[in-house]
Amino acid sequence: MRLFTQPLQTVTSLFRNKPKKIGLSPGSLIHVGEQKMERPVFSYLDYSEDQFSSETDVSLATCLDLKGQQTVSWINLDGVHDISLVEAFGKAFDLHPLTLEDILNTNHAPKFEEFEDSALIIMKMFFFDEQSCQIRAEQISLVLTRCNVLTFQEQPGDVFNEVRLRIERKSGRIRQRGPDYLAYALLDSVVDSYFHVLEKIAERLDYLETELISRPTQELLHQVHQLKGQLIFLRKAVWPTRDLIGTLMHSESTLIADSTNIFLRDLYDHGVQALDTVENFRDTASGLVDLYVSSVSQRMNEVMQVLTIMASIFIPLTFIAGIYGMNFELMPELKWRYGYPMVWGIMVVCAVGMLWFFKRKKWF
Repeated sequence: MRLFTQPLQTVTSLFRNKPKKIGLSPGSLIHVGEQKMERPVFSYLDYSEDQFSSETDVSLATCLDLKGQQTVSWINLDGVHDISLVEAFGKAFDLHPLTLEDILNTNHAPKFEEFEDSALIIMKMFFFDEQSCQIRAEQISLVLTRCNVLTFQEQPGDVFNEVRLRIERKSGRIRQRGPDYLAYALLDSVVDSYFHVLEKIAERLDYLETELISRPTQELLHQVHQLKGQLIFLRKAVWPTRDLIGTLMHSESTLIADSTNIFLRDLYDHGVQALDTVENFRDTASGLVDLYVSSVSQRMNEVMQVLTIMASIFIPLTFIAGIYGMNFELMPELKWRYGYPMVWGIMVVCAVGMLWFFKRKKWF
């Protein structure tokens, strides 16, 4: 298993905000975040029960042609750094200025907000980077209108491929339902991505637990603290996500059909499960710190046990050597022919006898 060799991004760095200028009016459009692609790209999927069409890299005018049609249109914009383009997009689809302000703030916390003819949902998508073994986060903003679902992403690449395939292949009930069900399907994909990341973290926790038992080191302890930081970041995103799903589920908005509520209840259960899993993993990570302390103490006890046994064996040997190392002339054994081998024999018997005694007592 690959190790976390690079420092993990902290919650502060992932959610850092560039402060707005003081005194700006509500709805002032300022992009907050990093530019992650060269130019924004529009794409769309337009479908009904009997027809389907999709196109990538289209103009805003092409997207505007889908407004007000009887079909369901999913229009996606990759790249939200172009303020003028986002503003024009919002005006074309009659979006509230506060909606556009939140979309441009890519460090926004997850939220759900209703307007007269639209609803805004902001969530975090998580990806597990196999190369660096780190969690990568991206904001997804979703606007639900009466005929359209508008999504805004920071860059290409998302967790919606299965939804696109379901629409294209006419599998399941998605082609038979309205934009509210499409919005649910997209939210469900985002929540499912949480479990993929949590699965990777579970593997990491198992690996660290095994290594801490066999060879506790400062490097492993550092990796445990890094993992705890990731779990804190996940919790800060999953917790409000669960709450916004609950708010969406109890919403009285006419944009959401009653038949979709049962699916939202299931999605809420998934959000609760994801949050519970994050909390359990946090407890497990904290337990790994205690495991490190216990493992280090155990190894220290084993070392001290060996050193104590060695010191205990050499105490009588040192005593005997000290006696015959004294500079007295009248010591009979000094002139005895077998004095030297006799002293060695006594020392060997003492050492072997003490080892046998320690072994019998199961001290090692």
